[in-house]
Amino acid sequence: MNDPLSNLSDESYLLRMLSRVGARRVLSEEETDLGLAEHRPFPFLAIVGQYEMRIALMLAVINPAIGGVLLIGPRGTGKTTAVRSLTGILPEVEVSDCDEGVLPPDLDNENARLLYPDCYEKFHAGKPISHYENVKLVELPLNARLDDVVGGINERIAVQQQRVSVERGILARADNNLLYIDEVNLLDDQIVDAILDAAAQGSYTVRRGAMSGTYRSRFVLIGSMNPEEGRLRPQILDRFGLRVNVRGLMNREERLEVYQRVKTYRRNPALFIRQWEEATTETREDIILARELLNQTTISDEAMEIGLTLVQELEIDSHRAEYTMFEAARAHAAADGRDKAEAADIRAVAPMALRQRQSPFMVNFFESQREEDDQIRTRIDQLITL
Repeated sequence: MNDPLSNLSDESYLLRMLSRVGARRVLSEEETDLGLAEHRPFPFLAIVGQYEMRIALMLAVINPAIGGVLLIGPRGTGKTTAVRSLTGILPEVEVSDCDEGVLPPDLDNENARLLYPDCYEKFHAGKPISHYENVKLVELPLNARLDDVVGGINERIAVQQQRVSVERGILARADNNLLYIDEVNLLDDQIVDAILDAAAQGSYTVRRGAMSGTYRSRFVLIGSMNPEEGRLRPQILDRFGLRVNVRGLMNREERLEVYQRVKTYRRNPALFIRQWEEATTETREDIILARELLNQTTISDEAMEIGLTLVQELEIDSHRAEYTMFEAARAHAAADGRDKAEAADIRAVAPMALRQRQSPFMVNFFESQREEDDQIRTRIDQLITL
């Protein structure tokens, strides 16, 4: 079996970050019953192994331009746990306090006074219209209706206040956040189309009769699926920047470590999370620094040439292939504290960015079209020489 770390640089800072904290001191700590009943996600740093999956998720948080992550694997391999554990290491973003989701730059629009009257007046009165908070993980339920996803008429306001108001949907609430879809391959086609449109445009419009509203929807799309339950439509597969195959751990010691950590976590989640707080805080700060450095991070000519050659030789048609690979390489370099991505960064991210992008069907299709074109040109040349 291939080593999942074989594609990652031995000197990768992300690998060191994920490996630097042992669990022995956590498992040996005396437990105290704090009487807390609330559920808290499993710590991201406490996940055993699965380095490629965790690195892909961290790269997507550092650089949303990567286009998200798709986790593919059987049940019980930690896909959903890993995604939900991201909440502990997510950075801060600016969030609107207005019902329309308006931020200060939006008020530069010449029609802002008409489009966002309440927020416009508040802003020009010197009152804040936004605040900063951690990036959120917004989950899209498998049984969600289209109105839940894109928004619709607020029935409560319609009944109580006798007026029509268009309410934001899950896609609008996911703006500047992570949108997570578990079992994405089982999603209704209508909802898939709405997500694809919002992901492509960065915004979408809801029309309900005479009422309409346009909402920003710039999110990092994260999906997970079990291939045993069905394939994913090519249209939405192409929207995921990085694709990770998640297998169960085959090492006996690692599987035992998973058991020990999960047992300790379930016995007392609050204590377990507290023991990982320092490592979680350090990782969150590293991600914030990497996001800041990303603005100055470039790609070397050598790395660019290697990446383009690789895409060409693999006969990948989608231009998202190299875009995703180069953006992931920049994030990988920024996470390492470097402002230039090199060939080693391309090597680290290429499998995640390029796998499942080859299409034998399209290769055969274009080959058959080439043969047909050759026949047409040959016959034209024969007719011209007659």
